[in-house]
Amino acid sequence: MSQPVTRRVAVALLAAAVAGCGSEPGPPAAGPTSAPPPSAGPTAAPSTAPPAPPPAASELPLGGRRIFPAYRVVAYYGTAGNPALGVLGESSPEGILPRLRGAARGYGAGGRPVQVAYELIATVAQASPGKDGRYRRTIDLARIRQYVEAARRHRLLVVLDVQPGRSDFLTEVAKLRPFLEQPHVGLALDPEWRMAAGQVPGRTIGRVSAAEVNLVSAYVAGIVRERGLPEKLFVLHQFRASMIPDITRVQARPGLAMVQHVDGFGTRAEKDATFGRLRRPGQFHIGYKLFYDEDVRMYTPREVLAFRPSPEYVSYQ
Repeated sequence: MSQPVTRRVAVALLAAAVAGCGSEPGPPAAGPTSAPPPSAGPTAAPSTAPPAPPPAASELPLGGRRIFPAYRVVAYYGTAGNPALGVLGESSPEGILPRLRGAARGYGAGGRPVQVAYELIATVAQASPGKDGRYRRTIDLARIRQYVEAARRHRLLVVLDVQPGRSDFLTEVAKLRPFLEQPHVGLALDPEWRMAAGQVPGRTIGRVSAAEVNLVSAYVAGIVRERGLPEKLFVLHQFRASMIPDITRVQARPGLAMVQHVDGFGTRAEKDATFGRLRRPGQFHIGYKLFYDEDVRMYTPREVLAFRPSPEYVSYQ
């Protein structure tokens, strides 16, 4: 889908300058880039992360152990304290909840229960390299814990979104393990921000191989199995085929609800073209993103539910 370059670059610069965060991407690279090899291995989880829940915590917030087809998930996307990166950052976890529940209300047609969720960018791509040259930053673990605990109190799901910069997904996801050991916390990978050597977030649209995705999904499925947890969301963001060029090789995993989340803003015609070109309902549950500011005539819940296939995971940015 065509993306307004000036808008996306401006937001990236604002986020980097004000909050130390990466943001909307800039223009695409001249051609596909090869992903750098994974680093030596996942780093140990920080000791300040919250303790893992007891193994008996074996149900989803609204009951049961399977997300789909039991529920339709509606999420607000963003990061803590930074509205430039999405609606979730416009208020505290409790403060944004009434607005999130209002947005989700229209998705309950047909009697399918709606499960609301926070999709929190936990690892944010950066416009500058940082001390280790990886162009990414994990937000304060206390801020992640704030969302995870609020979600537990209010019976929400949490999806931790990872933008790895020049790191690799498995290294960054391993840092979040104590949160992923909780029954209501899932994961999203954002290949747009997976940079190869020499690439900078906000200047290039990134990509990830199916092999790297499969390493991460195996890791998360292992947590589900070891802890006896209910099914977890495992979300792959995509608005260009080049972001996951060998997507057909992405493997299904027991214990994971695998979602292909079709992103991209613009006119309805542009969004329809992207949805029609990328969706793979035979391989994934289908997700869809709506943009409050960038979409032209943003689709209503009733219109989204009329898509074929009907998205099972809908997020707002």
